[in-house]
Amino acid sequence: MGSIDILERLIAFPTVSRESNLDLIFYVADLLETSGIASQLIHSADGHKANLFATIGPSDRPGIMLSGHTDVVPVDGQNWTLPPFSMTERDGKLYGRGAADMKGFVASALAACLKAAKMPLRTPLHLALSYDEEVGCLGVRDLIDMMNAAPRRPLLCIVGEPTDMQVATGHKGKLAARAVCRGREGHSALAPLALNAIHLGCDFVRALRDEQDRLARDGARDGDYDIPYTTVHVGKINAGVSRP
Repeated sequence: MGSIDILERLIAFPTVSRESNLDLIFYVADLLETSGIASQLIHSADGHKANLFATIGPSDRPGIMLSGHTDVVPVDGQNWTLPPFSMTERDGKLYGRGAADMKGFVASALAACLKAAKMPLRTPLHLALSYDEEVGCLGVRDLIDMMNAAPRRPLLCIVGEPTDMQVATGHKGKLAARAVCRGREGHSALAPLALNAIHLGCDFVRALRDEQDRLARDGARDGDYDIPYTTVHVGKINAGVSRP
């Protein structure tokens, strides 16, 4: 089965992050089984989603891992001119939600695994598929824990995110945090006697902006990135609500 045929099947699964990906995962496991490849499923805590890990070739030595995520971003409110969950070929290109990010790579990886299953591999080939990458890389955490506990870890990992077919040898890391500013209630007419948590939050954001300016001016740099220094971002603010 070729990669384009596989991609058509994968796009047809509406694996938006808020939905289950199990139908797709079961399809992949069944497809691999046709070539004698066993799959290990690592389910989410609620059982509605799963990661998949498979090895082709010898299991007594480290190998090369092909890694991708199975979820896609929503299509709500978007003016699609083609059915998003049905692959369409037009002018030599394949269209559908997730065709580039990143079911196209998953399909190519699966086709490679099916071919590899017919070869006498000296180095194993691993396949790792995760869920909920688009909403915080949630699924891959359990997948990493599983691999860390295994007797042998992969030698290297190829992540097939869309990069215009250019090899990317690194990726920025991420630290996400939630800050809570607690005030002391009071009437607005007596504001100086109270402590306004919103004001504290503004001071905190200002401090983060100052840190961003410092990083842009004096921080470590890597010219391979579009923005060559560490960035700081405040994504959401909720205020005016009492909390215990």
